[in-house]
Amino acid sequence: MKKRILLTSFDIWLPHQQSNSSDDLLIEVGKLNSLVYDLTFLRQLPVDGQLASSQVKAKIELIQPNYIILCGMAESRKQLSVEKIASKAENILQTTVNLEQLVAEATAIEISHDCGKFVCEHLYYSVLDYLRQHQLTIGCIFVHVPVLTKENFEGIFADFLLIVDKLALL
Repeated sequence: MKKRILLTSFDIWLPHQQSNSSDDLLIEVGKLNSLVYDLTFLRQLPVDGQLASSQVKAKIELIQPNYIILCGMAESRKQLSVEKIASKAENILQTTVNLEQLVAEATAIEISHDCGKFVCEHLYYSVLDYLRQHQLTIGCIFVHVPVLTKENFEGIFADFLLIVDKLALL
């Protein structure tokens, strides 16, 4: 049976943005026919924590994925960042995925402890909390994607595909 993976991205939120790099990356992943996984894309989530969380939770209930890869854009970062934790006030939740093992063979992925204090962290915390409350053993990670350029796309794309492959093998 194919592993079911839910991948999400956000819409743009600032006037100068032509697109969201997390969404651009998922568009390219969707073009691949070589992946042996059952990928479900929930693209261009609203940049609103409550609305985005509701949509993702509904999709989790509908497709019951084995893994979830939440993605967001981080304009100030230069490489993919996989987030270890998400916080809400004093509460901190950590992914159950072994991130060190996940990124061990990557060329340029950092493990981050700062999900950004914006809609990305709200969504990540909300989904991790939902999985915990419902005692679901679904591996969930959040990946921040830098602005994509001609110079960095190939490496970032390869590292992202490595994340997908390694996650499905955990």
